[in-house]
Amino acid sequence: MHVTTGQIVRIDCDLRVSGGDVIESSSKTGPVEYKHGSGQLPPGLESRLEGMAVGDEKSGLLPAAEAFGTPESQPTMTIPRASFPEGSPVEVGARFEAKGPQGLPVLLEVLTLEDETILARVVHPLAGKDVEYRVKVLSIRPPPPPVP
Repeated sequence: MHVTTGQIVRIDCDLRVSGGDVIESSSKTGPVEYKHGSGQLPPGLESRLEGMAVGDEKSGLLPAAEAFGTPESQPTMTIPRASFPEGSPVEVGARFEAKGPQGLPVLLEVLTLEDETILARVVHPLAGKDVEYRVKVLSIRPPPPPVP
């Protein structure tokens, strides 16, 4: 069996910012299990896993655009100006840390200013960074049947 869209795949993996900090390491957190093609992993990593079999190993470099994207590729959102602290220097290019929907920190970069709203880019902390990876496929199984 080979890794294809829809399969449940279990891998050992190590991801690190190129030449820097560890992002994920199975040696610390245990194997990663995911549904292939669901977007749970960086797109470039999923594409490199495509077609691999149990026991196969691979390592290499994911360019930023294939890992967590470039800052320019990140989503934007319109925010009421009143959401920003009064007196804070809100100007194009300014960056603010805020809490996302799940309560995790996100970085907002101001793109445009209007009287009542601000258009900001939601920048992933790893956007623009190349990622070194090492993966080993531990198991592949079909997804569970749909619940009637």
